[in-house]
Amino acid sequence: MLLLLTPWIVGFTVFTLGPMLLSLYWSFCHYDMVNAPRWIGLANFKFMFGLGTIKGLPPGAHDPYFWLSVRNTLWIIAFGVPLRILFGMLTAMLLTRPKRGVNAYRTLFFAPSMVPRVATALVFVYLLNPVSGPINNLIDAIPGLSAPLWFFDPAWAKPGLLNVPRDLYEAIAIEGANAWQRCRHVTLPLITPVIFFTLIMGIIDGFQYFDQAYVAGNAASGQNAVLGQPQGSLLFYGLWLYEKAFRSFQMGYASAMAWMLFLATMACTVVLLLTSRRWVHYGGGNQ
Repeated sequence: MLLLLTPWIVGFTVFTLGPMLLSLYWSFCHYDMVNAPRWIGLANFKFMFGLGTIKGLPPGAHDPYFWLSVRNTLWIIAFGVPLRILFGMLTAMLLTRPKRGVNAYRTLFFAPSMVPRVATALVFVYLLNPVSGPINNLIDAIPGLSAPLWFFDPAWAKPGLLNVPRDLYEAIAIEGANAWQRCRHVTLPLITPVIFFTLIMGIIDGFQYFDQAYVAGNAASGQNAVLGQPQGSLLFYGLWLYEKAFRSFQMGYASAMAWMLFLATMACTVVLLLTSRRWVHYGGGNQ
């Protein structure tokens, strides 16, 4: 058995565990990817949160964009994840109703998920272009309406049912339940495992939000040298981490940011797992 696991163990050690331990060491160092890492203790974390004094820096020195990136990331999680779940539930309810051609509808709905995120972002940048985009041209054609600037305006830049047994719907319908009562007492409890999984994956994905913001921000600013435009509204945590690691070459500080991201993601996941027994219902009555 151990011999069969050897390829996985080697791969995990070399490509996952090793880099993680190395980045943990770098998080306590000043490392610019040119000179050898120099141990500085908690200085990276102090600079990140603006706590205490750091040798060689003036009092109160801190990362001016750290909390901005945190706020933007929490915003996309707080609003984006619930909207994604709600939209998915509404769409699933439509696609699970027996109708002719339902398989074709499901295929057409699933097909866009196969498109890479960068391509999807470019499509929306084109559609929402304030000068030549078809959506703005349509809005401008309506008297009295003024099309917004979308990605070029910081105010706009932040923007399981098949497993439910049909006999349960029939049973509760016989009891006189209306559509809302059927949704509340049958549909929602039985799809809570799907909601739970989607919630965890959505939060993890939100903490790592990068591709769409990177593409849309570059399109808004018109240059690759400026990230998170306009006015920092698209500066998410992953984008700022990328800036520090691969543009400013502050790999030590970026490693500290990466470990804070890991700890935040793990904390949210653990909280959801501990509270899931109160609201996640699995088939057969087990939780």
